[in-house]
Amino acid sequence: MIELRTPAEIEEMRPAGRFVAGVLEATSKAAAVGVNLLELDALAHEMIRKAGAESCYIDYHPSFGASPFGKVICTSVNDAVLHGLPHDYRLKDGDLLSLDFAASVDGWVADSAISVVVGTPRDEDVRLIETTRRALDAGIAAARPGNRIGDISRAIADVAKAEGLSINTDFGGHGVGRTMHGDPHIPNNGRPGRGLPLKPGLVVAIEPWFLQTTDRIFTDPDGWTLRSVDGSRGAHSEHTVAVTEGDPIVLTQRG
Repeated sequence: MIELRTPAEIEEMRPAGRFVAGVLEATSKAAAVGVNLLELDALAHEMIRKAGAESCYIDYHPSFGASPFGKVICTSVNDAVLHGLPHDYRLKDGDLLSLDFAASVDGWVADSAISVVVGTPRDEDVRLIETTRRALDAGIAAARPGNRIGDISRAIADVAKAEGLSINTDFGGHGVGRTMHGDPHIPNNGRPGRGLPLKPGLVVAIEPWFLQTTDRIFTDPDGWTLRSVDGSRGAHSEHTVAVTEGDPIVLTQRG
């Protein structure tokens, strides 16, 4: 079921958005050569505890997950692009790290993701990250009344295709509110003018993610982490966005 939020409810969602943005800022800054992924998860966990927030991940067990996630942040490294399960791995110079985090504050959920390079960057990794960011900006710009879901999808795809990237549509954006994942699904490729009409009060997570040389993925033996089939690297950018009568509101905007 798709729910539209009142302006007052969107205001109530702002603390969750600020908190999620703050955790991503803190964990991305802490991501340095030699830092263990479990340390980043512990940092996010401690911030959740101090804020009195609730994790959306630790007990999360959808049909595609082998078991409850058991951690509070997704840490996807290099050829991993989504749902990276934190494990005993120390970051190396040049690693491409994607962090995806969702939490509930006062009963409202926000969801966001960021990709960064640890240490010395590769030009192709920087370009891939920037492409996901530009695609996210394009998707947000299309999140206006009078448009449809397909307009967001097409805006994202146009940026990716201009860079010669292929697009996986198995996982994409989604509704956000009292729970982390809801309707509508927002694929990262689509046809303009098609799909659900966008109305004020719709709150969604828009999340372009791309791989350098493929659109095919497989599930790691950990039962969660999604990796490229050819070993190429991936990047992921995401914001929680509210459709309004005017400009869209990015609830997870980072400073």
